[in-house]
Amino acid sequence: MAKAHRDYHPSELKQAGTPTKRVKHGSVAIPPGDEQIEVGFGDRQVKLTNLNKLFWPELKIAKRDLLQYYADVSTVLLPHLQDRAMVMKRYPNGAAGEFFFMKRAPEPRPPWIEICSISHGSGNIIDFPIIQDLPALLWVINLGCIDLNQWYARCDDVDRPDYLHFDLDPVPGAKFQQVRESALVVRDALQSLKMPCYAKTTGSKGIHVYVPIVRGPTQKQVWTIAKEIAQVLEAANPKLITAEYRIAKRPKGRVLVDYNQNAWGRTLASVYSIRPTPKATVSTPVDWKDIERGIAIEDFRIDNVRKRIEKVRDLWSPLLSKQKRFKLEPYLK
Repeated sequence: MAKAHRDYHPSELKQAGTPTKRVKHGSVAIPPGDEQIEVGFGDRQVKLTNLNKLFWPELKIAKRDLLQYYADVSTVLLPHLQDRAMVMKRYPNGAAGEFFFMKRAPEPRPPWIEICSISHGSGNIIDFPIIQDLPALLWVINLGCIDLNQWYARCDDVDRPDYLHFDLDPVPGAKFQQVRESALVVRDALQSLKMPCYAKTTGSKGIHVYVPIVRGPTQKQVWTIAKEIAQVLEAANPKLITAEYRIAKRPKGRVLVDYNQNAWGRTLASVYSIRPTPKATVSTPVDWKDIERGIAIEDFRIDNVRKRIEKVRDLWSPLLSKQKRFKLEPYLK
């Protein structure tokens, strides 16, 4: 593999075993009681373990419930993950326990798990797993992953992302009402530039705003444009918004419009990810009318998001479309 540098990181999608067909559709009903089961999808078998382990003891939510949720939402979730390297965030002792990040796909692993090998500037080549179908999704959740953190760029060119985004995060002293207000300010600014934009709750404290872009600019170029927009917003709304990345210098009671998450190699919790919060909240797509009306993070949880999806479908499907993507090139310097 060629040597990596700042704006070029060679990558390769591969499979360790004999290539097999991905599972296009599937459903799983995990039976109650059993501590361990094996589910089959043709020639793909997935062992699910420690099913009775409580991941949210106060809510009586076990690992089986976590797996069942992801199986149930897989139809809308998987298209947002496919062909992208996945950073695993593992919680072996549940949502309130310690966690650790893991980039390299663990071994042993099923031979049909696809891999995105990415060359880093340090000379290391890291083999990230890719979640291409339901068996792979169940496999990674069974490792103790609660939320999913995929790359912004697809594996065939990890330097050129498919979207620009802002992570709106309350600085201590700020309320979620201010996050909602900031999201609407960001929306108005992006729409004034003719940029289509879509929002979701982070499931933690804030709101993510994404702009689907025509792939072409490098991650660094996307980061630069996001930084310029964030700084303009800060200057126009100094009592509401900050773009200050240094924690010690951030003014209290503001909302951070975090552009720095656009940096190469960073990830954010995916759409439909459950978060390790006390109420098992979910990062959920919302429309702008929802934000204007006054949503709360706790409105979207493991116990009710499935019914919402049945009602409104995938509000983030435009991020998957090849149509109506924004060309950033006129804004490049």
